[in-house]
Amino acid sequence: MKLGYQTNTWGGVVGHPAGVTSVKDLYYLANGSTEEAVRDIAKAGYRGIELFDGNLMQYQNRGDAFAELLKSHDLSLVGVYTGANFIYRDIRGDEFHKIEKVAKFASACGAEHLVLGGGAVRASGIAESDYTELAEALEAAAAIVREYGLIPSYHPHMGTMVQAPDQLDRLMALTSIALCPDTAHVEAGGGDPVAVVRKYADRISYIHFKDYGSGSFLPLGEGRQDFETMVSLLREQAYEGWITVELDNYADPLKGAQMSKGYLKNRLNLG
Repeated sequence: MKLGYQTNTWGGVVGHPAGVTSVKDLYYLANGSTEEAVRDIAKAGYRGIELFDGNLMQYQNRGDAFAELLKSHDLSLVGVYTGANFIYRDIRGDEFHKIEKVAKFASACGAEHLVLGGGAVRASGIAESDYTELAEALEAAAAIVREYGLIPSYHPHMGTMVQAPDQLDRLMALTSIALCPDTAHVEAGGGDPVAVVRKYADRISYIHFKDYGSGSFLPLGEGRQDFETMVSLLREQAYEGWITVELDNYADPLKGAQMSKGYLKNRLNLG
């Protein structure tokens, strides 16, 4: 298994301001320096990075500079995270436009994965039909992603219509898309990450490790998650892909990355 790290710890999670009035420009952003993140992730001993779509697209006219940045730190671009509402048919074309634009550039930059999050919660609550709408949209988005040679997967997330265990089960029964569990979001949503990995092991093409405890996201080993069992379950499926560590916020991003790397090496014998 190969170890990557998400750059969003450097600056935290925001949305592109253009997205307020233009759906096709609604990107996720880590509000920090990608260059600093890359340097620190390499220093901590990881082999790859994952970026938000907005941070990748900041290089859309500077692809050579991005390639040189990765090369100079001996890192691979593991994947890119993007998302959409998906349930509103009248804006879906613009959402797919954004996803295709990101997939095309991510592929050109050598990425392997494109992770899709989302599934909006209406002001009036989740409608029964929203699961069918989300599933249909994810199938269409996945087809777009595959056209560019990337592996699409769905990432359940707090604040979306797929955060609780029963919600994930409902969606997975309606779609064939691969699953990218975020272990901490699974637990924060009321689920058991070990149970999710066990149940969907044959559909996991990529995974995010993040620890959780006392209502907070934490470096690996600082919470209560059973990563040893999760790794064992992945190995039973002959999983040889990437494990990407994610920590949305941490006072010292480099220290957080180093703490997780130490846990992966010393406790799980990875990397």
